[in-house]
Amino acid sequence: MPLFLLLFIGIPLLEIYLFIHVGGALGALNTVALVVITAVLGVWMLRVQGLATWFRVQQSIAQGQAPAVEMLEGLILLVCGALLLTPGFFTDTVGFLLLVPGIRQWVARYLLQRGAAMGAGMGGFHGGFGDQARGGFGQGPDQSRGDDIIEGEFHRKDDHDRLR
Repeated sequence: MPLFLLLFIGIPLLEIYLFIHVGGALGALNTVALVVITAVLGVWMLRVQGLATWFRVQQSIAQGQAPAVEMLEGLILLVCGALLLTPGFFTDTVGFLLLVPGIRQWVARYLLQRGAAMGAGMGGFHGGFGDQARGGFGQGPDQSRGDDIIEGEFHRKDDHDRLR
């Protein structure tokens, strides 16, 4: 609860502080123009990154992999859009940082690993978000994709009986 209180009070105070200092250095009209320009540029960049993320989701699904990281990136982009449309220099800075694919992917993987770790601490959670982030379905925490692959064939007994 204290973190949310700090965010809801601290961020607006920081934005006011930055508006005063930037406005004093650039003037009021230039400051407003800068806020509008960053919002327009941010929305354009958000659209480009959103489409790229959507195509990566489709590629992962086509390859039979869980698009966990990509889906979380989509949610991060949603938050990013809100930050970029919120007037302010701090929120724009955080929004633009999250538009950088490497930073966004790192944040998504961190959140997935943290979610899997929190689930593991709550009763032996296996085969969760962390495994899907590596591209596997239901793998144990010690396995990595591509290890211990066993090839073989199987026949269902009822299929065999029907063929006779």
